[in-house]
Amino acid sequence: MKLNILYLLYKSKTNSKGKCPIRCRVTFNKLRKEFSTGLFTNPDHWNSKQQLVKPPEPDAELINTQLSLIKTKINRAFLMLQVKENSFTVDDIYSLYKGKKTQKEYNVVEYFESHLNKLKTLVGIDIKQVTWNKFNYIKKDVKSFVKWKFKTNDYPLKKLELQFLHDFEYYLKVEKKQKQITINKSLQRFRRVVRAAVAENYLDKDPFTLYKTKTVRTEVVFLSSEELELLEQHKFTQNRLQFVKDLFVFCCYTGLPYRELMDLKHSNIVKGFDGNLWIKMKREKTSKELSIPLLPKALEILEKYSNNESYVFPRISNQRYNSYLKEIAAMIGIEKRLTTHMARRTFASTVLLYNDVPMEIVSELLGHSNMKTTQDSYGKVVQKKISLEMNRLKGG
Repeated sequence: MKLNILYLLYKSKTNSKGKCPIRCRVTFNKLRKEFSTGLFTNPDHWNSKQQLVKPPEPDAELINTQLSLIKTKINRAFLMLQVKENSFTVDDIYSLYKGKKTQKEYNVVEYFESHLNKLKTLVGIDIKQVTWNKFNYIKKDVKSFVKWKFKTNDYPLKKLELQFLHDFEYYLKVEKKQKQITINKSLQRFRRVVRAAVAENYLDKDPFTLYKTKTVRTEVVFLSSEELELLEQHKFTQNRLQFVKDLFVFCCYTGLPYRELMDLKHSNIVKGFDGNLWIKMKREKTSKELSIPLLPKALEILEKYSNNESYVFPRISNQRYNSYLKEIAAMIGIEKRLTTHMARRTFASTVLLYNDVPMEIVSELLGHSNMKTTQDSYGKVVQKKISLEMNRLKGG
């Protein structure tokens, strides 16, 4: 925290009276800030070692007083910034000396935590607690990366550049053993925080501008109509497996995610404009209203659990549910990994798209926030359907 103040003459700018300007150079943390004092003197009357103007300079006493005053004001600004206990630069010292308000210099993790504190006040209003938690996980990863890479607890936000992002991606991949799709999500959330820093002028430019995430091609895996029928017809002697099978099949005909499946109440089953029963509820992830007509297979299962109280289905944790599904797949001979999300994909693909339901209706029934999400996920399913139809025509 050493500050150095040095006065020097700008001899190349000597005026017609033989006097040259006195400049002030402030050095802090190996960085300099030089500015004009507005004072002039004859170069022959300047004592560089003592940093004073000496006689016979006519205004020597006045000039020396002014130089002393400038030095005092710079030291005072330096002291005030030290008292605040925030990181600062030589430019901040100069700005405070000139009477300007200095902007706080954030570090990466420090700003991330500040941003999280703001988001915390919006939990239950604009965002879900689970969303805030996801951002908090990324903050922890950023913090551990800074410790790993720079051997320090934090890193100056102003120094955040493209290389930081590449190194962070490498760290998540090699040290944290994360898959590319998870890394992409992490960087997507980190980018939102960085953009907020740019918007608040704590960061001059967005390092993500030139950053490109690696594309991950994921195949949509779902049950074929034959596999779904095989599952439906199998009767389990163990109640727990039969119950989980019922849940899975119900999701295959409604597309409900796990959270909405567990939150489904009898009050969410209403008679629609067409006289048929519909599921009417809000999807937690997107806050979008779900309106799903109940198909006959779903109605059969619903009737089976009509005696339950408030919720349609008994409670079961997602972990246990997926564990039992793994057991069911092994017993029936389905080699695909059964999950809650596969049931949702089966609804979109085998039940809807393979029966010529338009993509926009599929998007609406799944409760996606926009059509692009549906197209990105199920575009290949449509292509496969077209291919099957074309082969059928050729065969005919």
